[in-house]
Amino acid sequence: MNLRDIIIVENENWIALNKPSGLLSIPDREGKEISLKQLLKDKYGNIFTVHRLDKDTSGLIIFAKNEVSHKQLSLQFEGRLTKKIYLGLVTGSPMEKKGNIDAPMGEHPAKNGTMIIHRKGKDALTDYEVLEDFGVYAWLQFQIHTGRTHQIRVHAKEMGNPIVCDPLYGDGKPVLLSSLKHKKFKLSKNELEERPLLNRLALHAYQLTFTDITGEKIELEAPLPKELKALLQQLKKWKSK
Repeated sequence: MNLRDIIIVENENWIALNKPSGLLSIPDREGKEISLKQLLKDKYGNIFTVHRLDKDTSGLIIFAKNEVSHKQLSLQFEGRLTKKIYLGLVTGSPMEKKGNIDAPMGEHPAKNGTMIIHRKGKDALTDYEVLEDFGVYAWLQFQIHTGRTHQIRVHAKEMGNPIVCDPLYGDGKPVLLSSLKHKKFKLSKNELEERPLLNRLALHAYQLTFTDITGEKIELEAPLPKELKALLQQLKKWKSK
């Protein structure tokens, strides 16, 4: 992967990138898979983690290039002074078209790496708004006010509308064109089985707003990856029929 293709903007203090789905933000415990941080360290030398995205979530992530910037950015994230907007496709149609989920979260007692709603957990607050309702799926905007592991995914499940293609908190099933077609779906002659329209977590970190070390307000945006854009186009076509 060429880093230049996913850099959104950089300066002497930080770098913002549009992370692809399937790439680790930072090295995991086993250290066998390549991570975005390692790719950045190979190019820049010192790189500092400010926040992270789940491996299967795509979108906007920022790393600091020096200790001063790292401290300044980290304090903003910890103090909830940043604005984080995500876009995601959920299964079904949410009952309320706009609202918030205020449900504390903690680690699952038996399943490592999995989170649950727990009254004794850490506070977790997510605002959501339905941008487009397709019936079988809905396209939502999420704003998270806390940064808990898997927060949007757990809160979407709590709503009764898990994120599409989520193997931990949903059914993990890919989106197939045959499931959207009104008439009987036929494979092309050259295909033995249907190729999914989407087989990755349908969640994207879209916008991030923070204050630069200079005092300037920075608003960044990560364009949707082509597979999510293509799926939305198909859903719009299907809805209009």
